[in-house]
Amino acid sequence: MQITLSGHHLDITQALHDYVHSKLERVERHFDNATSAHVILSVEKLRHKAEATIHVAGNDIFADATDQDMYAAIDALIDKVDRQIKKHKEKLTDKHRGEKTHPYTS
Repeated sequence: MQITLSGHHLDITQALHDYVHSKLERVERHFDNATSAHVILSVEKLRHKAEATIHVAGNDIFADATDQDMYAAIDALIDKVDRQIKKHKEKLTDKHRGEKTHPYTS
């Protein structure tokens, strides 16, 4: 997965860069069809905000989280993205594996 990381009113340190990449590996573990991710980290006064848009086959998944600590905001963001990825993956799997019957036949 290609990861783009940018910061608004914030310099992206190597520690933040490594932290985001390590957390996004968890998303890749659950769903390997994600093609790219764009993560924006921003600071406004005392609010640290993390946003992510992940492109998967047939859909774009967006989530954001705010906290007083950037690492906590990233953790909350990854939890939200992970839940959405699992939900998207469940929609793709066929839950009716048996024979499909035609509604007009008896």
